[in-house]
Amino acid sequence: MEAQPARPQVTLRFTVLGPLTARCGGTSLSLGPLKQRLVLAMLLCSPNRAVPVSTLTEAVWEDAPPRTARKNLQVYVSTLRGILADAGAGDRLTHQAGGYHLSLRPDEVDVLRFNELARAGRSAAGQGAPAAAARLLRRALDLWQGPPLAELSGSPAVAAEAGRLEARRVQAHEDWAEAELALGNAGDVADVTAELTETHPLRERLIAAQMNALYATGRQTEALAVYDGLRQRLAAELGLEPSPPLAALYRSMLSGDCAPAGARPQRTARCLLPADLPDFTGRRELVEELTDVLTGGWCRLAALTGPVGVGKTALAVHGAHRLARRFPDGRLLVRMRADDGARRPARDVLAEALRFAGLPEPRPGHPEEAAARWREWLAQHRVLLVLDDAADEAAVRPLVPDGGESAVLVTARCRLAGLAGAYRLDVPPFTRGEALELLGRLIGPSRVCGDPTAADTILATAGRQPLAVRAAGLKLAVLRHLPLREFAARLSAPEALLDELAAGDVDVRRRVAESWRDLSEANGALLRRLGALSGPVFTLHQASTALRCDAEPLRRRLEALIDAGALSVPDVEVTAHAVRYELPCLTRLYAVTSSAHTGSEPSAAAG
Repeated sequence: MEAQPARPQVTLRFTVLGPLTARCGGTSLSLGPLKQRLVLAMLLCSPNRAVPVSTLTEAVWEDAPPRTARKNLQVYVSTLRGILADAGAGDRLTHQAGGYHLSLRPDEVDVLRFNELARAGRSAAGQGAPAAAARLLRRALDLWQGPPLAELSGSPAVAAEAGRLEARRVQAHEDWAEAELALGNAGDVADVTAELTETHPLRERLIAAQMNALYATGRQTEALAVYDGLRQRLAAELGLEPSPPLAALYRSMLSGDCAPAGARPQRTARCLLPADLPDFTGRRELVEELTDVLTGGWCRLAALTGPVGVGKTALAVHGAHRLARRFPDGRLLVRMRADDGARRPARDVLAEALRFAGLPEPRPGHPEEAAARWREWLAQHRVLLVLDDAADEAAVRPLVPDGGESAVLVTARCRLAGLAGAYRLDVPPFTRGEALELLGRLIGPSRVCGDPTAADTILATAGRQPLAVRAAGLKLAVLRHLPLREFAARLSAPEALLDELAAGDVDVRRRVAESWRDLSEANGALLRRLGALSGPVFTLHQASTALRCDAEPLRRRLEALIDAGALSVPDVEVTAHAVRYELPCLTRLYAVTSSAHTGSEPSAAAG
């Protein structure tokens, strides 16, 4: 089954932090005449909020709208809607609450992304994490491409919106400057604030940052001169004196009692990940998507889901190793199950995370307090936490931070449908090329090329599941005398296949049996009956007929198995009568071979 990204495929990009532009994919969109662009600019300045018709009218015609203003406005909106429709997003611009509403995500318009990053930066600063704050605020400021909407400034309404945007930019610069000063980067701050104070000479917070930066770099005379310049401007233009805090800063610099900016803290990143597989194979698109998700800053929780043996853990570990620079405060993998497949107690999992952070372990009877302490620590650092083989959403939620730049990557057989905000990636079996490549790495490409038909048969029989391919390859690597054709013949007997797919501690039957423990007795019985169908793919009608039960209760049971990761949907058909279900290869084999050891089966609709 193909990986299903949580975000739509339409790629829109609007900019207002500079010239007004719109792109779809790599194509620039034509936005039409001036008045139409004024309407779009006002909508983009208030994304995801209804902009009143009166506000749009004022932006286009100021105080002298024509009698046809409302009709003309409808034409502009209709044309914009058509432009969006051509880009595959025609439902984004709607009429509601006496105005027009443009729905956009933070990754689709720079002003939303700027606001999101700036808020996160201020939050990090408030939590005592200046390094994270500086990085977030710098990323927010890097979104700016010049004065906002300068080409549309002839409209007073648009100019007012641009002024508000500019004020937010200056505030973000002030937040950034204070974070950098806390890190000891006074030289950078001195240069940036010198430029900003030329256009914003009365911003006292900006002036204070400039004074601190100059003083910390040994330029005391210049720092004092900056204050004197502000005092003269305030007196001449407003008849005011500088604020008491700024005056106190000036006096401390004058007397030499002002403390310099702090030194840059030293951090040592910790990596408690398993070693990456030296023969990790394929998955290029999944690795790239996972990397994009966890480095984009808009998502702090990702989930790799799929049936047992599909390679979720290997993919998570490989991706985590690639993300060392993105998470300089450390990367940690916590196994959510014991060696026998039973779920670990939540207290033990939390205690492992707290030890990594150097925090005290949970007090008996106070797990919520310890979890809150962990989340607070995580929000103040840039850490990647990998939770491997989570049993359900409840095991994950206490460990996910509420903010900051850390991220959590979860692997699970179940879909974790109740985990809010998670970006889900369904991990499919290997493609034929990926499976052949891994087999060749394990047993040698010449051996695979010597009998490609037998190699294909081995891989197809194993369902191209990475765990099964690895077990087959490791076994053949030891049994070098065994022809591929003979091994393929061994695998042709379903009752022997799982036992043949074992090499050392890589034991497919044991792994599948461990996963079976999560199923209720009724669901296990249902899977055994489904395994007896003529093939792994079936429709609801075929299953209800073969199992002699009503379709509607069976449908609910099948959907529960999908949620548990024991069943999948191999295509994207949406008509109810055409939906197909599929038993993953290893699950079906286990269902077939274990049914002989069970007694009478309950009804498929039971439970």
